[in-house]
Amino acid sequence: MRVAEGPTHMTVPDTFDAYANGREDARFTDWLRERSDPDWNAAVDGRFVRELGSGEVDPDVFRRYLEQDYAFVATLTGTFGHALGEAPSMAAKGRFADFLGTLTDEENDYFERSFDALDADSDAARAPTTRAFVDLLERAGRQGGYAETLAVLVPAEWVYETWATGVSEPVPEPFYLGEWVELHANPAFVDFVGWLRTELDREGAAASARRQRRLDDLFRRTVELERAFFESAYES
Repeated sequence: MRVAEGPTHMTVPDTFDAYANGREDARFTDWLRERSDPDWNAAVDGRFVRELGSGEVDPDVFRRYLEQDYAFVATLTGTFGHALGEAPSMAAKGRFADFLGTLTDEENDYFERSFDALDADSDAARAPTTRAFVDLLERAGRQGGYAETLAVLVPAEWVYETWATGVSEPVPEPFYLGEWVELHANPAFVDFVGWLRTELDREGAAASARRQRRLDDLFRRTVELERAFFESAYES
């Protein structure tokens, strides 16, 4: 599995201006990602994603993970809907609308078939980490604007694109593992994550220093919760 190497956030400049100084084509999202280490690397190359990628993850572990992901996905979908409403152009709104179609169609179909195979509970109660994640998404949209919404959506999707595209061929079996990888490693998803990053690069670079700190906090908290979300699947 490919691992995104990077320094811990303590060695990365506290401000984007300082980070960009002397760097050609510095990206706001690169600054955020580097600031999110070591949680970033733990999320994209932790025990859960290694075992998922190799097909060795215990079915009960994956079932608990999938139940919590399903308990979370309705809020995630609503946050993407909020981003669609705030998007600054019709072209951007169209990108969000297309992705919402994927969440409510292909991904929902995957959940239904996987829940049948795993005898999973589609009404499972939200675990503490899931509740914290839901609260973060809701607050980002409620208390901020387009940039704040992107600051939680970008890492939430970018973490998945990073670990999924790092899984070696062949994709793991059974189907609910392989298809989960493919949902997050296919060219359309990779392109969408790249576009999301570009949106946040633009919005973040234009933001005030105070707002940039807020975006940094939201991004790092999202990555922290992604790491915890994967780890919590081992808690029976």
